[in-house]
Amino acid sequence: MSMQTRPDSDFNPADLGQQSNRAWDRVFMWLLFISLAIGIITLVVLLVYVVTKGWPRLDLGLITNMPSIRNPEQSGVQSALMGSIWVIGFTAIIALPIGILAAIYLEEFSKQGGRFQRLVEVNIQNLAAVPSIVYGILGLAVFARALALGQSVITASLTLALLILPVIIISTREALRAVPRNIRDGSLALGATEWQTAYRQTLPAATPGIATGVILSLSRAIGEAAPLLLLGAVTFVTFNPDGMLSGYTTLPIQIFNWTKEPREEFQVLAAAAIVLLLVILLAMNFVAIWIRNRTQRRW
Repeated sequence: MSMQTRPDSDFNPADLGQQSNRAWDRVFMWLLFISLAIGIITLVVLLVYVVTKGWPRLDLGLITNMPSIRNPEQSGVQSALMGSIWVIGFTAIIALPIGILAAIYLEEFSKQGGRFQRLVEVNIQNLAAVPSIVYGILGLAVFARALALGQSVITASLTLALLILPVIIISTREALRAVPRNIRDGSLALGATEWQTAYRQTLPAATPGIATGVILSLSRAIGEAAPLLLLGAVTFVTFNPDGMLSGYTTLPIQIFNWTKEPREEFQVLAAAAIVLLLVILLAMNFVAIWIRNRTQRRW
């Protein structure tokens, strides 16, 4: 009598492994969702608290009035707002040409993979991760004392320009790198020089990415307080800057000064100034997104 073999079971160890992987995928997705929810809820709570606390002073007087110690009900941020505009304006004038031209040289004219380019790239990436307080120390030692510029608008602008310069170079290089190579090759094939190709073809095509990176870099600079505090930025200024060597204060410095005051009126002023600073930052980010969406090209 012949023995009949039983059919193999339908069990497959690979199926068990796939089920385990799917379970871990769901756990990982839930952890990501929980982390995102915690961040968003924390941000919303802080925004609601700041807006609620500063609501009584969110009026036109906050922008048009000068700071006041004796009458906080009539105090404003005009000098701090104008100081921020002056500082960020000179920061852009200094950092933008240097950063964009440096990125064009590294991406379009420098020998790719060369020792010099690798050295510069490593230093730029390292400088982008340096804490802002270190730039404040550098600005205090070089600009304020060695160059005898003192506690002036130009000192703050030079320091913040160094702070955002690596970010501008990196973002500009990424925007240039996103331009297809055939655009450059076509321009060179038609007889254009490398400089004409970079100026008339590559740079205009990369403008959306460059503009976005520049605006986001300036957004970071306008919210910085640590390097300016180290530079000795005056916390109580009742006049608007009138030149590069003028004294100044900025919105973050003014907010820091008010938060130290024990009176409740100054805490309300600080909250209102925080809301104003957030509105400026959101407006700058909105402009960056609008420029990107209006001018970006699909290659």
